Amino acid sequence: MSDSPHVRVGITLPSFVEDPEAPIAVARAAEAAGLDGVFAFDHLFREDLEGRRPALDCFTLLGAIASETERVAIGPLVARVTLSSARVLACSLGTLHRVSEGRLIAALGTGDRQNERENEEFGVARRSLSERIDALFAALRATRGCGYPVWIGGSATTLREAISGADGWNRWGGTPGEFAGDVASLRANPTGGAGTVAFTWGGLAVLGETDEAAAEKAERLAPSPGAIVGGPHAVAASLRAFVEAGASWVIVAPVDSSSMQNPGLLAEIASQLRAG
Repeated sequence: MSDSPHVRVGITLPSFVEDPEAPIAVARAAEAAGLDGVFAFDHLFREDLEGRRPALDCFTLLGAIASETERVAIGPLVARVTLSSARVLACSLGTLHRVSEGRLIAALGTGDRQNERENEEFGVARRSLSERIDALFAALRATRGCGYPVWIGGSATTLREAISGADGWNRWGGTPGEFAGDVASLRANPTGGAGTVAFTWGGLAVLGETDEAAAEKAERLAPSPGAIVGGPHAVAASLRAFVEAGASWVIVAPVDSSSMQNPGLLAEIASQLRAG
């Protein structure tokens, strides 16, 4: 797809499934549809209305995706820096960079309260916010300059210094106004680092061929508050607000992430988004 205007569109893969063929199939379809990137979550399991679902390991999954695709960018959204040492994380990311022949985007994050139960059950030591931020800086030092872009995911306020030293920043969810406020704040950073940082946004969506079809699906799936719901025209309009606020990437996380309909719908949305 054309990069004009300069916005790229990605999709998150179904990570909370037993069969790895599901995310591989979506990734293949995303590449065939012309999307720019596919991203995997790094959660260890997911609990929702359906109960507990297992998670596919994001690094193993992304390695498989890299071998099944040729053009589309791949990456974790985001890799928690507290699940391993900075050097182990850098080794995993470096392997993905080589396996994908330079298509990796390494998005890093500190984790949040939603990860606490996962960490407890998997024997991961609980860390304070300051300790997690220190781990983020260590991971940033280990990964910067290795040939792939490094994004920071998380609070623009709390992680301002780390973001200024990275290639990009990703905000998850929120409104276009909130995103615009964060972008303005980062651009005003006195260190000047944010002048070269790519601002990116990701969030949940329920996609349908029409607004009515999407609304019916949303009623059935009961997405979290704030999810974008609509047909291609409505979703493109919602995403355009983030682009106008400064997003160079928009990464859509379909609630029904295994649906093979989503890559094609998102490709249509991307075309409308770039058409202005």
